[in-house]
Amino acid sequence: MPRSIDDLATLIMQLGGVARVARVVERGFGRRTVDAAVASGMLTRPRRGWLALKTADAAVVRAARHGVVLTCRTQAARLGLWLHESSRSPHVAVLPNAASGRRIAGKIHWGSPVVPRHPDSLVDPIENVLAYIAECEPFEHALATWESALNTSLVTIDALRGFAWKPAARRIMERAMPFADAGLETYLRERLRWLRLPIRVQIWIAGHRVDTLVGGRLVLQIDGSHHVGPQRTEDIRHDAALTLMGYHVIRLSYTQVMFDWPMVQDVIMRAVAQGLHLAR
Repeated sequence: MPRSIDDLATLIMQLGGVARVARVVERGFGRRTVDAAVASGMLTRPRRGWLALKTADAAVVRAARHGVVLTCRTQAARLGLWLHESSRSPHVAVLPNAASGRRIAGKIHWGSPVVPRHPDSLVDPIENVLAYIAECEPFEHALATWESALNTSLVTIDALRGFAWKPAARRIMERAMPFADAGLETYLRERLRWLRLPIRVQIWIAGHRVDTLVGGRLVLQIDGSHHVGPQRTEDIRHDAALTLMGYHVIRLSYTQVMFDWPMVQDVIMRAVAQGLHLAR
């Protein structure tokens, strides 16, 4: 039975919006149907042997055009993971000795992936993304991205332990915690590790989570842009409840943690020096 161009578009949508012509042919679509879909403007040809819906993700279409795989910071951003800053250029991967990707501007990651890629792949699985992040980013930044993946349940620590990681990734896995809610909490924990005090993140006290608890009584809360209006009112109420329970609360802003860390560290050091982290 002849297949229509609408059927072809539905198939390519199911395949992610961009697909090899070979996969289309395997499903029973002939050259005439493909040519008709392209002529109608429903499909484009990013590269010889590939088809893309007109509405397909532009980044994935570019990957097909250049013969590369989206990975590292680029794919992490597409997955909504924490990144220290937005990526200004694409991060892509190619296989060893591959000629593809040489004409694309951005960071090109060579070498064998942790998880083998299917020849049709245009985006890397999360394990490969994290492997490249570990090699590409400073430790603190990479750790925050890994913990973001753990927090969103894209991966688990137990599952990650089964892969053959390079040293940088193994170091991150040894330090990663699945409950950090944002990259800033990762930064706090790592930057305060030298104090050699118990540091716990995202624990429940007085009916709400606190961002970080240093020792037994020092609470560090990080305020983002959403801490206004009703949220701010609730924060004030919770701070009062914590104070009445014997906790000491220090509120920090995103800007302070990211751009004025010496000041933040000085305040925390003085609080610890006064014993505000100790249970009375």
